[in-house]
Amino acid sequence: MTTFKREFVFDENILETIAKNVRKYRKLAGITQEQLAVDIDMSFDYLRRFESQLGREGISLLKLYRISVVLNVSMDKFFEKTK
Repeated sequence: MTTFKREFVFDENILETIAKNVRKYRKLAGITQEQLAVDIDMSFDYLRRFESQLGREGISLLKLYRISVVLNVSMDKFFEKTK
């Protein structure tokens, strides 16, 4: 079987997009970083750094799922480019 390298365009700034959207939907829901951190069982400091450093901290899929449940936002919304 022959395999070859396929070409894809990956968004190198996807974590920044996710961080901006987490902040946007958190604020729209009227929830503080501290309350969201408690709700998803994450340290407040980690969530604060994730949002303020635009995703450089990274985030697990499980935590992103929990954020989507708490904020009542489908996970795909976190991947949409902000305007």
